[in-house]
Amino acid sequence: MVKKCMYGILGALILISCLVAGCIGADQAGTSETIVIGGKPFNEQYILPQMIALLLEDEGYRTDIRPGMNDATLFAGIKRGQVDIYVEYTGTAYSQLLQREPLETWDPDLVFAEVRSGMAEEGIHVPFRLGFRNDYAIAVKESYATENNIETISDLVPYADTLVFGSDLVFHEREDGLPRLAEVYGLSFADVRPMSPTLMYEAIDKNQVQAIPPYTTDSRVDLYNLVVLRDDQAALPPYEAMLFIRSDRMADVRLINALSVLENRIDTDEMRALNAEFDNDKREARDIARDYLIREGLISS
Repeated sequence: MVKKCMYGILGALILISCLVAGCIGADQAGTSETIVIGGKPFNEQYILPQMIALLLEDEGYRTDIRPGMNDATLFAGIKRGQVDIYVEYTGTAYSQLLQREPLETWDPDLVFAEVRSGMAEEGIHVPFRLGFRNDYAIAVKESYATENNIETISDLVPYADTLVFGSDLVFHEREDGLPRLAEVYGLSFADVRPMSPTLMYEAIDKNQVQAIPPYTTDSRVDLYNLVVLRDDQAALPPYEAMLFIRSDRMADVRLINALSVLENRIDTDEMRALNAEFDNDKREARDIARDYLIREGLISS
């Protein structure tokens, strides 16, 4: 009985010491709650939540990743306190979530400022952008671009009436898609053929079409040796990746500091390369995220 009492007292003293010193995982992080991280159902949106989780876990937080959610579900979830953090895009937030009117010229900084102020009214803090954009774009084969010295959409205009455009199933009729490019640039193709995104890439590879509208972080841009043309008149909306955090989480300085290393960290080419590891190499999203963070010196091995 005396022995059990001594062990009990010793255990209590150790527990008190740990609490004071902050050596229990949840308390070390300053919270006993689990941080819920949302994600959408495509490549980079599986990788980025894992990056966020690994950075937080490195600080002692518990995390719960909830992947495969759509825009509306994530937005509702973060407003209701069911999701703490997720990666959103400026164009999506501006047009779909805040339902603001389209701009004549899409200034990325203006769009970000509008989103930031609008989301603050919804109880969502937008601390920073991650550095890359996942925009709709116009792409041609690298060989064609080199041969004709084409770098921008304006450069393509004189050639477009001899080319076939292979659209995905919506870009050719979206008001912020091909009709917008026709309005701003006077861009007009000889023919437009809507098809699934997979067939779109195969078609340009076989020269059945000569231009397509990929997303800028799509790994198939590199796989099929395409060049994304610069939107030199800012006709298309920007989709810059940014972090959404529940405003009541902003008081947790350790959490914010842990994530701040992602500010302007990943450019579009790098995100496309990480997506290629997921899409083409079939690597697990967590492994891709961990290797990237270790390579960048953001977490230890």
